Amino acid sequence: MGHVQDRWWKETTDPETGKVKRVKTKLYGKGLRYKVRYYAPDKTEKSKSFPDRAKTRAEDFLIEMESSKREGRYVDPNAGKIKFSAYVPSWYKGQSQDASTQENLRRQVESQLVPFFGDLPLKEVEKISKVREWLAWMGDKGLSLRYRQLLFDRLSSILNAAVDEKLIHSNPCRARSVKRPTPPEKQIKPWTESRMRAVRIALPERYKITVPLGAGAGLRQGEMFGLSDDDIDREARELHVVRQVRIVGNQLVFAPTKNKKTRSVPLGDGLLDELDDYMERFPPVAVTLPWEKPGGRLHTVRLILVTKEGQACRRQVFNMGVWRPAFKRAKLDYRKQQDGVHALRHLYASSQLEYGVSIKALSVSLGHHDPGYTLRVYTHLMPSSHDRSRKAADALIKPRRRDGRQTA
Repeated sequence: MGHVQDRWWKETTDPETGKVKRVKTKLYGKGLRYKVRYYAPDKTEKSKSFPDRAKTRAEDFLIEMESSKREGRYVDPNAGKIKFSAYVPSWYKGQSQDASTQENLRRQVESQLVPFFGDLPLKEVEKISKVREWLAWMGDKGLSLRYRQLLFDRLSSILNAAVDEKLIHSNPCRARSVKRPTPPEKQIKPWTESRMRAVRIALPERYKITVPLGAGAGLRQGEMFGLSDDDIDREARELHVVRQVRIVGNQLVFAPTKNKKTRSVPLGDGLLDELDDYMERFPPVAVTLPWEKPGGRLHTVRLILVTKEGQACRRQVFNMGVWRPAFKRAKLDYRKQQDGVHALRHLYASSQLEYGVSIKALSVSLGHHDPGYTLRVYTHLMPSSHDRSRKAADALIKPRRRDGRQTA
């Protein structure tokens, strides 16, 4: 059990009278007067000092420490003194070690969290008011709601880790009075076939294959760039999606697909014909890149889609130098949030749903981590089940008026 020590006074017993009396110590009037001594759950002795006239505060602190130990919520008061910027590097180590993911995490945290919280100790970041100030700071900078939501989740993850390590008591991001930035939900509106065809016609011949790969197989952009002729399974009529080309540290690398989920996509005869015609005109090229990160193990793949120099495609160069100019040639307005290469993937999903493919099967083909996510994104594109429901009811309760309902 802990106790509060008065460093300025001590009790002594008079040897003659046997009475206990208080006398000044050598420390009288020097430094902080009250010192709280107690034992942490790991049996190590801890202490905290308080000034003169603060005995009640010292006693309250001791009560709080003893109560927190009994209730299993003890946090060392000194643990929260570590600065936010000093703690973040240990948090990185607990996240995905994928090189590109680490690069993104560091860029986001170093640009939007460290400038605000960096010099603050964790016990200050733990304050709800401080998180509210940061939310307002991001709003004043004009960051999009979607980006603010992402950054909020990053901060919450960091503080969750600090709570788990008993560095702070609670995560202020989870307080009911703190609102997570929430962008308005936007329903995906798939391209029309005419828009798809117009863009394809306007693309340079070497890059036209991106349209059938996106709209006919649902490939992500990096997966298109990483596709090999060895990934075509003609016997099973499947396309094996096993890698992507991505950028890490401004260098191209081969990497696993998103969520590290390889998948096999049903290969339509039309898409197979497109691939065969394309490869006859532009034969696959062997390209060597490091695996996952610069300096990683070198990996050689025969890529179907490469630049005219025979190199792997770079996303930014393709988007700005090939994709967007196609809209101008096609006399189409480029809509920033709707006309990226990813729009082909949405078109693929809407087409699959229109022809009765289940959400679960579509989720597998798209490489989503969870069918529930696929359902949330594309549920509004699913064909209405009302007509099928009416037909099922009619099969049991036969209609008597074949020429339609009559009003009374």
